Amino acid sequence: MKTPTATRIHASDASVTVLSNTPFITDWSRRYFGPWWNAFEVPAHSLCSGPLVIADVDELEYADLATRLAACSHEEVTYAKAKLLLTRDSTGTIISAVSPDEGLAYRSESLAERLTISGCAPEPVALAAARIAREMVRATLLWDGWTLLHASAVVRDGKALLTFGSKGSGKTTTALLLARNGFDLLANDRVFIKPVGDELRVLPWPSAAAIGLGLLDALGLYDVVRDRLQAGEQLHPTQHQDVTDALLAGRREPLWEPGGKKERKVQVFPDQFSTWFGMELATSGTAATLLFPRIDPAAAPALVDGDRTLAEDDFMTGSTEDRYPDHFHLARGINGGGNDLACASVAERLAALPHHQVVLGHDIQANADFLAKLAGVQ
Repeated sequence: MKTPTATRIHASDASVTVLSNTPFITDWSRRYFGPWWNAFEVPAHSLCSGPLVIADVDELEYADLATRLAACSHEEVTYAKAKLLLTRDSTGTIISAVSPDEGLAYRSESLAERLTISGCAPEPVALAAARIAREMVRATLLWDGWTLLHASAVVRDGKALLTFGSKGSGKTTTALLLARNGFDLLANDRVFIKPVGDELRVLPWPSAAAIGLGLLDALGLYDVVRDRLQAGEQLHPTQHQDVTDALLAGRREPLWEPGGKKERKVQVFPDQFSTWFGMELATSGTAATLLFPRIDPAAAPALVDGDRTLAEDDFMTGSTEDRYPDHFHLARGINGGGNDLACASVAERLAALPHHQVVLGHDIQANADFLAKLAGVQ
């Protein structure tokens, strides 16, 4: 019998433990969450009460559950872009599910805050375990009064600059430019926030970051990524193979899905911001400034007039989590972005902070100089 290993993950007062018969899986969680949440190895025999993800490579257990589930009444849903066959017990508190395409089986015991994953191969199990662990931490934070914003964030001297906007507005560009000019990177796409005394505290939401090939090249990071790939290192496995092929072939222009509506991007592990790009990562901060950029290729970077402030779309909700709907009842009934009272309190506090609306062009160095000066780095 394999000796189990365990990784414990902490964010504020929330925690979850990932336990596995395969060290690759707990190592993956430690790597994925370690840069932003406090993830560390713990002795498997010392586990105490609290949310638990048991994630094992066990083909027999997977096959047994898949066979039993197929023989009973079940529904077909989608989770993480994969088909999921799902059934509930008579009380609705124990949920079993199988993802045939991924070779994964799940058993969720929501009252016990425990979810068990059995799979046929280490990498899919590791991806699923990290995803579930993050959802458990999210649920605890939201119940504790945190709210989830759709924003990028950087931190300097403990003060966080939050950048808002829809896809293509420049959130990622702004965050990465500032992270290369004196700021620490806190979040690429979303951030937890909570009033604590007179401050608005912010925490990161660990995730793989999507960076387009053109932006990667403009930031001067393209050759770093290509050299690492040629040396045998890997980016996040959610990256499309076409992107990997384009990098290895030296193609730098944006890569689009068929139909041209969505760009296929490089998927960067959280720890690769440090190990590949030399960026410092922040684990928390205090909200200080709000930035609302838009991209105009022909424009010089500048402050612009406007009345843009926080909108409903700047707050994450359960409906925005289309890739990971709460099929396993991990949220325990709370909205995926936080309760209405917490959101209203955050919105009121943020409205009192400085707001800057800016236009950014395609001159990356000019953008960097402008943002650094605006943020007080220069």
